Amino acid sequence: MGGKMKKRMLTGFVAGWMLWGAALCVASSELKQDFRLWAPVYLNFPLSGPVKGYMEANPRFSDDASHIDQLLLRPAVGYQLTPTISLWQGYAWVNNYEPTYKQEHRIFQQLIYSNKFSTFKLLSRSRLEERWIQNAIGTAVRARTMLRGDVPLPAYPALAIAAYDEIFVNLNTIRQGPEAGFDQNRFFLGINYTISPHFNVDIGYQLQVINTALSGLANQANHILLLQFFINL
Repeated sequence: MGGKMKKRMLTGFVAGWMLWGAALCVASSELKQDFRLWAPVYLNFPLSGPVKGYMEANPRFSDDASHIDQLLLRPAVGYQLTPTISLWQGYAWVNNYEPTYKQEHRIFQQLIYSNKFSTFKLLSRSRLEERWIQNAIGTAVRARTMLRGDVPLPAYPALAIAAYDEIFVNLNTIRQGPEAGFDQNRFFLGINYTISPHFNVDIGYQLQVINTALSGLANQANHILLLQFFINL
């Protein structure tokens, strides 16, 4: 199979994934909606040889971005298996402020595949989370998978069209906590700006659709202005 054919198939696969995610996001006609602002900062840094470190601070603002709704702090340690594949073990401390304050502690394992082609960058991240939620009884287990594509603009190589879709599925039901099944989907479309080899930024729109277990497949839609800051040391 020729290189052009492989590239077309890969591009078609990613586009199909994105369209499927967008269709899922608008599948329900009765959605409670909100405008939000997320401004996460991601830090990747070397530790020793193939061992890598990661730290994330992720503030999220709700109610028309008028006040903080959630704050996540997420460190992790990874091992670079190959130039394109890495394995990670991490922890997340989640502070939820609305409707009342509630903490959540998570540990997670993830597999990342990242590859750069001549005119296309592909990222796949599969994560398994074990969650301990305040006032819930038991350990909630959730799987999530993200597929992202970046296509640089020929006239402005520092800029790229970026799109991704991430689906979340609860694998079990716990008392006073999440129910098994579809949890949420996030679809993002925006611009990535490479400021330097060590720093780049995403800015764009993210549609987050959540199943709050009230009725139907999805009943909460958040329209998010997403500013993501990536620091790579």
